[in-house]
Amino acid sequence: MALRKIALLLKPDKEIDHQGNHMTVKTLSTFRNYVVEFEVGVEFEEDLSVVDGRKCQVPFLKFVGGDADEQTIVTWEEEQLVCVQKGEVPNRGWKHWLEGENLYLELTARDAVCEQVFRKVK
Repeated sequence: MALRKIALLLKPDKEIDHQGNHMTVKTLSTFRNYVVEFEVGVEFEEDLSVVDGRKCQVPFLKFVGGDADEQTIVTWEEEQLVCVQKGEVPNRGWKHWLEGENLYLELTARDAVCEQVFRKVK
């Protein structure tokens, strides 16, 4: 309970580096940092252990007889960067988009939706 109250007080910074199809998204705060790197349109293993203790994995094991039902893929849909995290939680992922000086982040899991707004630092 105390951890959630602390998290509500955080004002994280978001840094996005876009070099062709390669992207790095950093979410930085005094409490916790999270960095994800990916190629747009390519499935990858996302290490969410610092967020919620899981990994979303590339489905490579399906081809070698194993079981990897979790995967992450990020694509462009019109003017939005859209992430789909397939796995044990249905309808999980996020969307980023710009409107004026604001960067919006919409997080989804099951039927819950959370929206964050980041303002450009000048």
